[in-house]
Amino acid sequence: MTIAITGATGQLGRLVVAKLKEQYPATHIVALARNPAKAAGLGVPVREADYAKPATLEQALVGVDRLLLISSSEIGQRAAQHRNVIDAASKAGVQLIAYTSLLHADRSPLDLAEEHRQTEADLKAAGIPHLILRNGWYTENYTASIPGALAGGAFIGSAGEGKISSAPRSDYAEAAVAVLTGEGHAGKIYELAGDEPYTLAELAAEISRQTGRTIPYHNLAEADYAAALVGFGLPQDLAGAIARWDVGASQGALFEGGRQLSTLIGRPTTPLAMAVS
Repeated sequence: MTIAITGATGQLGRLVVAKLKEQYPATHIVALARNPAKAAGLGVPVREADYAKPATLEQALVGVDRLLLISSSEIGQRAAQHRNVIDAASKAGVQLIAYTSLLHADRSPLDLAEEHRQTEADLKAAGIPHLILRNGWYTENYTASIPGALAGGAFIGSAGEGKISSAPRSDYAEAAVAVLTGEGHAGKIYELAGDEPYTLAELAAEISRQTGRTIPYHNLAEADYAAALVGFGLPQDLAGAIARWDVGASQGALFEGGRQLSTLIGRPTTPLAMAVS
């Protein structure tokens, strides 16, 4: 059985390939990448596969039995790009697709959700056996801001008291490997999230505990947070999006208490304290 991973050179894709190699023959793993040169060090066969170029996708999926469709990073173009992959998979006779969607995509208030809803619908319409991995937030989305918080003396955001059930990318990668190598997952929708939800104030407290410094959490209005991110050098559109997503977190968009991620990976998800360290 041949297993292929789209976006294999991305942060999640690289982790999936590495973890898959730990329990599956490397010769039966295919890394799909827009730029194959970037995948040279993955230690598995590599094929060119560009979400926006259907011809590359059709060739790349020949002989593939199971496919992990990691969502594209190009917001606004995702639905069409994913549809190209699904069409190519149908033509190639792929037997199972696992798709990385968004936590509670069917009802999420986050603007990210719409393209995921479209792709979930396209998968259903295609008739290919598939499963949905509705990934929650990556803990790295917040821990990447720790150096800035230490430099500025405070952790800032717009998430209020919203509970965030995040987990590191490595936990989500393990879940992807579990469904790609296991049986009985077709037709399932998994709401994947960390076991221990936290607020950004609690994250700031953990940073304070580990660094021995007092790093408070300052909750900002959406516009003020976006402006601060622009001041840190982020593009205006991205800054605005991050601020909106934080507001979504304040409304419960990033909370999930079902512990389906830890069930899939067979262990508790990585705790916040370990992710911060």
